[in-house]
Amino acid sequence: MMNHAFWTMLGREWQIKKQGMVGWLYPLVIFLLIITLFPLAIGSEPVLLQRLAPSAVWIAALIALVMGVDELFRGEFENGTLAQLVVANAPLSVWVLARLMVHWLFSAGAVAVLSLLVVVLFDLPMMDTVVLAGSIVVGSPMLLGLSAIASSLTLTLKNAAVLVPLIALPMQLPVLIFATGAVDLYATGLNALPTLALLSAGSIITIVITPFVVAAVLKMAWTG
Repeated sequence: MMNHAFWTMLGREWQIKKQGMVGWLYPLVIFLLIITLFPLAIGSEPVLLQRLAPSAVWIAALIALVMGVDELFRGEFENGTLAQLVVANAPLSVWVLARLMVHWLFSAGAVAVLSLLVVVLFDLPMMDTVVLAGSIVVGSPMLLGLSAIASSLTLTLKNAAVLVPLIALPMQLPVLIFATGAVDLYATGLNALPTLALLSAGSIITIVITPFVVAAVLKMAWTG
C-alpha cells in the first residue's frame, strides 16, 4: 500500500515538475552562467583554473540547488493541497520524499551532468571531473534535505526566501568542504573514496530522516 502511494505521488510530482519547465530550467541556466563566466574572470592560467574548479562548481551547484527551495511546499500550503493530505491521513512523509526526489533529479542530477563541462571550461582532467560530478551526486541530497527542513520551518513566515539560506547555509558548509576536499585528494594522488563514502553515508541518513522531519513540521504549520 505504501509502495503504491509512493509511486503514485512520484508520478504526480514528475508531471508537475515537467509542466513548470521554466522554474527548473532557470537554476540550471544560472549554474551554466557561473561556471562559464568564472574562467573568463579569473583568466586562462590552467593551474589556477584547475585549482579553483571544484570550489567554483560546487558553489554554483549549491546556488542552483537551493534556488526556489523556499517555494518547495508553499504552493501546496496556500492552495489547500497540504490540508487535504493531512485531513485524508495520507502518508505525508511519502509525499515529501517523492517531491524531494523529483526536485533533486531536476536540479542536482542535471547539475552533476552539466558539471562535466569543466573539462573544457577549466581544463580539468577527465577523472578529476568524474570525481567532482560524483561528489555532487553523493553530497547534494544532504544540501537539499537541510534546505527542505529550513523551508518547512519558515513556511508561515514572511521573507522566507531570505531566511531559508540563512538557516541552512551554516549546516551546508561542511558538505562543501568535504566534497571539494575529495576532489583535491584525488588530484594530489590520494584516495578520495573514504571522503565520498562519508558524504554518501550522510546523504543516506538525510534521505531517511528528512521526510519525517519535514512532514511533522508541515503538520504543525497547518494546525498552527
